[in-house]
Amino acid sequence: MMPALAARLPTLGLALQLARRELRNRYLGSFSGGAWALLQPLVQLAVYAFVFGYVFRARLPGADAPGYVPFLVVALWPWTAFAEALSRATTAIPDNASLIGKVALPRVALVIAPVLASFTIHGAGFIGLLLVLLLAGAGISPAGLLLMLPALLLLFLFALGLALLLSALQVFVRDIAPALPQLLMLWMFLSPVFYARSAMPEFVQPWFDLNPMTGVVEYLRQVLLGMPPPGLRALACSLLAVALALWLGGFAFRRLQRHFEDFL
Repeated sequence: MMPALAARLPTLGLALQLARRELRNRYLGSFSGGAWALLQPLVQLAVYAFVFGYVFRARLPGADAPGYVPFLVVALWPWTAFAEALSRATTAIPDNASLIGKVALPRVALVIAPVLASFTIHGAGFIGLLLVLLLAGAGISPAGLLLMLPALLLLFLFALGLALLLSALQVFVRDIAPALPQLLMLWMFLSPVFYARSAMPEFVQPWFDLNPMTGVVEYLRQVLLGMPPPGLRALACSLLAVALALWLGGFAFRRLQRHFEDFL
C-alpha cells in the first residue's frame, strides 16, 4: 500500500500545480482577481432573491419549509461545481495535446486539475453564500457546514470518475464535448435542484432514487436546512454510482491512454 501511495503523490502534486495554474489563468487580467470567485455567487444570489422572492413569490409547500432562495442555493452551487468540472475535464486531453507529445507526464493529472479547480472556485463561493445566508437568518444550520463535507467529497469523486471516462473517450469520439452541456442541462432538470421531490406526482417520486444526484441534494438540504432526509435507497444509489464511476473511469483511462498520441 505504501509504495502505491508514494507512486501517486507525484501525480497529485502535478495535478495541484496544474489546478493552481488554471486558477491563475482564469482570473489573470481581471480587476478583482480571485475575489470574483466570491463576488459572482453573491451577485447571483441577489438575482435569485429578486426573481424568486419578489417577482415569482416562489415558496415551497408546507408551513415549515425554508424560503426558496436558500432551498435553491444549497443544491444549485454544488451542481454547478459538478457540471463545470465535468465540462472542463472532458476536453483536458485534447486541450493539452502539445504538452502530451513533448513531455512525459501522468496524463491523469491533466484531468484531475480542472476538477480540482472547479470545485475550489465554486466551493469557496458556496461557503461564502452559506455564511451570508446564515448571518441573514435564512435557516442555515451552523452544524450543517461541517456535515455537508461528506456530500461534497462524494460529488467531487463522482465528477472525477465521470471525467476520467469522458476525457478518455473524447480523444476518440469528438462528439462528446459538444453534446455534454445539453445532457448536463437535461440531467439538472431531472434532478431535484430547482424543485423538491414532493412536488412531483406520487408515482414518479420513487424513481428519483435512481438518480445519483438525488441522494446528494436531499442530504445537503437535510443537514443545512433541516428538511426530510433522503431514503436509504437514494443514498445507496448515489454511493453505488460514485463507486462505479471511479472504477469504470479509472479502468477506461488506463486502457485507452496508451493510444492517445495516435489520435491527437
